[in-house]
Parts: sequence; C-alpha cells; structure tokens
Amino acid sequence: MAKAKTQYVCQDCGHSSIRWEGQCGGCRAWNTLVEEAVPTAVKAPVLRSGGRGGASNGAAGGGGSAPRMAGAYGAARPQRLKDVTIAERHRISTGLGEFDRVMGGGVMVGSLTLVAGDPGIGKSTLMTELGRGLDGETVLYVTGEESAQQVKLRARRMGVDTDALFLFPETNVEAILAAAYDLQPDVMVVDSIQTVYRPDLTSAPGSVAQVRESTAALLDVTKSLPTTTFLVGHVTKQGSIAGPRVLEHMVDTVLHFEGDRHHAYRILRAVKNRFGAANELGVFEMREGGLEEVGNPSALFLSERQFGSSGSSVVCALEGTRPLLVEVQALVAPTSYNTPQRTATGFDAKRLQVLLAVLEKREGLRFSQHDVFLNVAGGVRLEEPAVDLGVALAVASSFRDVPLDSSTAIVGEVGLGGEVRAVGRIEARLAEIKQLGFERALVPKANLKGLQPPDGLEVLPVRRLAEALDLIG
Repeated sequence: MAKAKTQYVCQDCGHSSIRWEGQCGGCRAWNTLVEEAVPTAVKAPVLRSGGRGGASNGAAGGGGSAPRMAGAYGAARPQRLKDVTIAERHRISTGLGEFDRVMGGGVMVGSLTLVAGDPGIGKSTLMTELGRGLDGETVLYVTGEESAQQVKLRARRMGVDTDALFLFPETNVEAILAAAYDLQPDVMVVDSIQTVYRPDLTSAPGSVAQVRESTAALLDVTKSLPTTTFLVGHVTKQGSIAGPRVLEHMVDTVLHFEGDRHHAYRILRAVKNRFGAANELGVFEMREGGLEEVGNPSALFLSERQFGSSGSSVVCALEGTRPLLVEVQALVAPTSYNTPQRTATGFDAKRLQVLLAVLEKREGLRFSQHDVFLNVAGGVRLEEPAVDLGVALAVASSFRDVPLDSSTAIVGEVGLGGEVRAVGRIEARLAEIKQLGFERALVPKANLKGLQPPDGLEVLPVRRLAEALDLIG
C-alpha cells in the first residue's frame, strides 16, 4: 500500500513545508507547524440546470454528499460588459442602521463576509439579531458551537420571533451545502468557520487546510445561488483572525468586532470591503435585549470628558466616511527609570515617538527625563495623520500643566519640520464639530482655501506647530 503523502502546515500563516521545522519559514513563528495530509484532487462537479440562479436543488439534511452546483457562477462564460445585467435589488437592508453603514449601505447580495472578534464580544448576538431586522428574508443559521435550543434561548431573550429563521446545528460542510441548495436562503450564517470541516480531509476542524477548503466550498455556494453568507471567525491572542491569511483574501468583506467584553460598548469596523468604504465604523451598546445602535458616537465618546484638566484634547478623526470626535488624554510625569516609558493605547506608539521627537527638536520640549502615557478614550483606535496635532497639543499641555480650551476641537497633520499639513474632508469635520456644540476649531491654514465654515464656528488657522503651542500658553 502506498504511503499517504503529508506536509507540515503553519497554523498561523498557512506556509507549508515537506518536513517539520521549529520555526515557520513564512511568518517566523515558533512551534506552529502541524502535520497534515496532502489533500487529494476533487472531481469536477456535474452541472445541472434549474433552481435559483441556475443551480439545482440538492438533497436536504443528512450527511449525504452534496455536489457543488455551478449554476450561473461555476458555469459562467465570457461575456461583454454591456451584456452583464444587474438585479434591481442588489443590496439587503438588515434593519440595523449602524450595520448597514459599515457594509456600505446594506449587505450586497451574493457576498461573503467574515465577522471576527474576541470571545464573548457579541458576534453570535449580532448574527442572531439579523433574524429580527431582515424583513421577509429567509435566514439559514448554521450553528457549529451551540445547539438549536441554546440559540433559541438567546433569540427569545432578544425578542427574535420569526418563521423565516431556520436553525441547522451541523459542522459537516457537505451537509451544509446540501441544506443551502435545498432551502436556497437569502442569508446564511455559519457560526463559526473554525468548527466546520470537510470529511475528505484528514486534518482536524480549525486547521489551516480545513478552514481554507471549507471557505472555498461556502464561497462557491454563495456565488452560485446567489445568497448572502456571513462567516463568524475566531481571533488569536495577538488579535489577528485565526486561520490562514488567505481566508481574508477569499471573502468580500472583513469585519472586526472590537471592544472590552466587560464594558457595554462595541465597535464594528470594516477592515476590508469590496462594496463600500474600508475602515467604516459602527457603534453598538450591549444590553440585555441584544445590541442597540448608538446614533451619535461622538457624543458618547465625549460624555465623560473632564473640563479644566491638562493633557486633554478633542480631535476629529475620519473613520471611513464618518467624522468622529474623540478625546485624547496625555500624561507626562518625571521618570524613575533610566529609560523613560512611552505607552500609547488606541494610538500608534511609533507615531507617538515621532511626535515627541518633533516637539523636542523643533519646540524645545525636553522629554528625556519624563514618562509619556497616551490614551484614546472610548476604546477607539486612531490611525489617520489628521489627529497628530491634537495628540501633540495634549502631550504639550500635560508637560506644561496648562489646560487646553475645552470648547476647541483640533484637526491637523504634523510634519517632521514642525509644519501643520492640510487634511481631507475638512468641511465634513467642521460640520461635526459644530453639531456637537464646539465654538472653535484649530485647523491647518492650508485648508482655508475655498473653505466655507459653518455659521457660528470660529476657525483658527495655524501654519506651524509653534503657533498652536502659543494658544495653550
């Protein structure tokens, strides 16, 4: 009998090797290579006609093998661009305004979305809530981690009571495909992708090979029917999505569910979106009856702001298409270590080092004997350069122990020469600043050209960081 071929696959990045190695040659992680059988070739599916989108109905339930129906997706032929027809309804409204906003105005029909987050953050709660918001849409909820009774208890607590929600406790991919072709749901949820498996692979569920091949099979049924599919995914201790990196390339949209499970607020962020803006942001509050939308996140993040204290500034960041006002807190204190500490929460620590170097070199603020701690209130992570000026002024305010004006919001990018550079979408930022009751806005002078600020909002233009520092004394 011929010996079965095996390979060693990294469980973090999917890199394969013909022999075991202590360190992965792809991502350089240690002790992540696991022996797996080399998958055998799968015969091409038999094309059949009929059913929605050209796919035929498969046998329901059971563990019977379901053929990969090709329909309009697998049997597609080259066609001219002008001959491609678009359905009248190509997006589905979920009934959750924040969720639809993150998805780009609703969920695209025939899309595959990966929803990832920490354990207990609310991923299953969000997916169950789709059954309440989708009016008249058939939802197939494949639960691999919970029984149907457990999902029913959660749905009862959330007030989800609909005849269009079907529960299917199954982990065999072939049975899931058969049920999908039989029911032909408008929306399908697989909770979670790490629990499902293909029986023709010898590796355990959750391994790189199983996650990759199971996702490929679910992608095929998503495009063939077409249906809208959500995959719930786990994350590693480092916060990255568990499984091979190729998983994020296979899906259309990647959503990260962020927040502290010990607190009520949750942030849904679009990391990748083929049908909308990336880095779009939605805010929810976890309550007994499920997730409640937060219509004005800026007011939420500023609700506990302390007035009259040094080291606090309000910046206007742009998350996708939404201007968001958040508080930046800085604490500068004399150090008791040979090497001063630099700690940042919600902000890039390396970018903080750059801003400290600019303040020290260009403006003469000496931080060599001081620890610097930075925190973005509300659990938001700021990444765009437009918040540089607010961060720099918060640090300088704490260093000098002089409070900033509490009625002023700050926008601007800081260059290495100490200059304040222009930012994008300044009109939308100023409108949000005005709406939340701020009286003044500190903006780059380069943004004044052709600018029409809102009535009642005073705009303070600055060209260099030194001009902004003069405003705080």
